[in-house]
Amino acid sequence: MPRASSRSKPISTSTAAPEDAAQQIDAKIAALDDWRGKTLAQLRSIIHKADPDVVETVKWRGVPVWEHDGILCTGETYKAAVKMTFAHGAKLDDPKGLFNSSLEGNTRRAIDVHEGEKINEAALKALIRAAVAFNTAKAKAKKSPSR
Repeated sequence: MPRASSRSKPISTSTAAPEDAAQQIDAKIAALDDWRGKTLAQLRSIIHKADPDVVETVKWRGVPVWEHDGILCTGETYKAAVKMTFAHGAKLDDPKGLFNSSLEGNTRRAIDVHEGEKINEAALKALIRAAVAFNTAKAKAKKSPSR
């Protein structure tokens, strides 16, 4: 019997339209009728306050993603935590020490929020704005003509 290829199906990276994505994220929050839904809703609100131009998408089997000139962060929910993973977190200053997960990598960093934990809204807004600035600078550099 032939072996199945390990590359048989790539993970879906399709992106829902922003209106559809917002509805999908609303539905995900509503389905999480415990502290995780409330926490994800609070994180979402903070993201929108920090960057009113943020675009919501949904990727990778329903994971909420916030983008501005590329991925800023994702909002994954697990039994014991709501995880915000910043795509370029290792490149961002984190003076308040919000990153507490995925610290070993060279690119991403994450914040795990557990039940009952208070979110430092001011520090999180600053981190989101730093991610926007990083992505914007990276996008401008790509558009600049090569020398």
